This record gives sequence, structure tokens and C-alpha cells, in this order.
Amino acid sequence: MKLPAPIHRWSMSPRAARALQEQLATRVRIHPLRKRVQFVAGIDMAFSPDGERCLGGVVVYDLYRQAVIETRLAWRRAGFPYVPGLLSFREAPATLAAIRKLKRVPDVFMFDAHGQAHPRRFGLASHAGVLIDRPTIGCAKSRLCGTHDEPRDHRGAMTPLIHDDEEVGVVLRTRAGVKPVFVSVGHLLMLDDAVRIVLQSGGRFRLPEPTRLAHQLVTAHRTDSG
Repeated sequence: MKLPAPIHRWSMSPRAARALQEQLATRVRIHPLRKRVQFVAGIDMAFSPDGERCLGGVVVYDLYRQAVIETRLAWRRAGFPYVPGLLSFREAPATLAAIRKLKRVPDVFMFDAHGQAHPRRFGLASHAGVLIDRPTIGCAKSRLCGTHDEPRDHRGAMTPLIHDDEEVGVVLRTRAGVKPVFVSVGHLLMLDDAVRIVLQSGGRFRLPEPTRLAHQLVTAHRTDSG
């Protein structure tokens, strides 16, 4: 998959990274999806046991056939320190390298990460979305910012995730009896689109199939030599 030319470097101070997030957040576009979604790319990351390298994994999932049609992996050096709120600078290089290997262009990219549900409205799903200029969704297992009520215990129940008096995402129950996930817009779609695609992408487990399978993929290969 051909990606647009890079618009910034990854090596910088945390202060500069925060400033860049605030600048690039203005490039996020939110509007309804204009096409039917069939192929969803689930994306997750893992680190080598020594924490020096990041492994990006992509699983392209066909919603119609409920089948995996492509998987890709890529290693990159973890050149940025672990700083909450700045994880995209540590994880995105490997993620983008894995995406670049894809032969098929997915309709939507779903990240096990946040999009607008981020203190500066620019989590990994938004950052990657702006860089690849494709629709992206954040579907995270835990909350990074904001407050919320607990959604009711049935599939599809949701409550708003509020940060600084703004709805930045939803807390979505994907299955009765399991913890909810945190869904937010990444880029080039609406929150309603994101919720619909997450629910269409699963049902048997807490996590939607694309990101659940991406997690299994990178976990299985995190001890590889790269």
C-alpha cells in the first residue's frame, strides 16, 4: 500500500511532540463515511522483551465473509521514550511500516488505541489517520482521559466519554457481561460510523475481531528476532 510522503520526523523532545500533536490535530477531518465498509484493518503493537523494538501488526478482516484475507508485520526501533499521551511517537513507525506492506487497501483502519479520546484530541488512531489519509477508528481497552457513566449490560449499550465538557468518544459494551471498550473517531468518519463498524466487527468476544486478531498476531511474534 502506497502511503503519502512523511510530514514530520519522529525524533524530537516530548515538549516538541506535544506541540506537534496540537498542530496536527487541526488536520483531523470528521464527516460521514462515503462508502460501504467491507475490509477492516485491525492494528495492534507489541514490544520486544527488552523494550528496544516495536512490532506493528495489521490484520485485514473481511466483514462479509468473516475471514482474514491478509496479515502483515514490521519491526522498528522504539526511538521515543514511553510518555503517556505520546505513544504514537513510539509506536507509529512500526505501525506505518506494517501498513505499507499491505497489498490490499482496507476501507477502514481500526487501532487498539485512542483517536480523539486523548487530552490533545490526537491519539495514535488520529495521528496515523492524518499520515495515511484514510478513515481510522480508535477502539481502546482502557480510558486515557475523560469521565463517563457505566453503560448498561447489553450489547450495543453506550455512554458518552466526556473530557473538558466535550464528547470525545463513547464507552461501548460490545457484549453482555464484559468490560466496555472506548471508541473514538480517528480521522475521516463520524463517531456513529465508528460505533457501527466496531459492532459489525465482532460479537463473540469483548474486542472486535480485527484488533483481537492483530493482538494475537503481534503477541505470537514479539520474541522473533525481527
